[in-house]
Amino acid sequence: MLNNFRKKKSFLFSLTLLSLLHASDVATLTEYRNYGIEQIQKNFDQQLSQVNYWKKYLQNRDTRFGYFESYTDILICDKSKPQLSLYTKDKDNSFILDKEFNAYTGKNRGDKEKEGDLKTPVGVYNLIQKISNVDSFYGPMAFVTSYPNLYDKYKGKSGQGIWIHGVPIDQERDSFTKGCIAIDNQNLESLDQKLDLKKTILIIDEKKEIFTQQKEKYALILSQLFSWRYAWIYNDLSKYLNFYDPMFKRFDGMNIKQFSRYKKRIFSRKEKKSIVFTNINIIPYPNSQNMFTINFKEDYKAKHFAFKGNKVLIVKLVDKKLKIITER
Repeated sequence: MLNNFRKKKSFLFSLTLLSLLHASDVATLTEYRNYGIEQIQKNFDQQLSQVNYWKKYLQNRDTRFGYFESYTDILICDKSKPQLSLYTKDKDNSFILDKEFNAYTGKNRGDKEKEGDLKTPVGVYNLIQKISNVDSFYGPMAFVTSYPNLYDKYKGKSGQGIWIHGVPIDQERDSFTKGCIAIDNQNLESLDQKLDLKKTILIIDEKKEIFTQQKEKYALILSQLFSWRYAWIYNDLSKYLNFYDPMFKRFDGMNIKQFSRYKKRIFSRKEKKSIVFTNINIIPYPNSQNMFTINFKEDYKAKHFAFKGNKVLIVKLVDKKLKIITER
């Protein structure tokens, strides 16, 4: 049954791929005639790892805040003011300032490190849940953030329960929080009407930054991401492992030596595999130099294993080379 599925999929892929080729592309058609569809697919996979392709692809994209395929709303918390800003993607796929809200943040300055330090974290977070039934101290509702995220855990941070919430309904409050982000209740309700939590990313920084010269850097990161994928698909273990930082530690605690042994066993099978990346998002990590969060949907299929779900990488650029420091 599985073999029939793979044959059908390969046939459909062949038809789709050939439909994209212009009849005058003699070189490509000759390559197909001599070597078959797999060689053409391999060449296309290799071309996805070229910076020039991504430079052209990014020409008309808004990359001031990052590279986004699946997020339509960006919340940016500037702790220096403090202020919470909402940017929304318009019909031209540009992020336009929608609203700015005065906010309360943690009593103490700096990045959160541990439970009870009264600091609002610096980082990139998802909004994972809306809670409607909250204590009146938190206003009408709260949005739960994904703190501690993958990078927070890598760095050994502790704590939990970082929310975006409202202000007390029946009592006074201080001009700071224990680490959450608080805005006026009317503004919180307005925000609730606008947001799709699954398509919203929250960036918390010491001071809001808007980047203007990032296209070349994103082209480099995307080309490196697909070069990593190419090595993975075609079982080039040495090239694949070269994308990992010596201080790499996976979400489950596996260090680079353990990870290398684990991957060596898998790559030794030399099995054919399909790996598709979609919904790719690349966000510069606040308060860090050349650090980025990359998340995407991964569809992995091989004889012994299949996976379809979310993938997260925390990476840094070192001499124009992508280095993965942790992943989930």
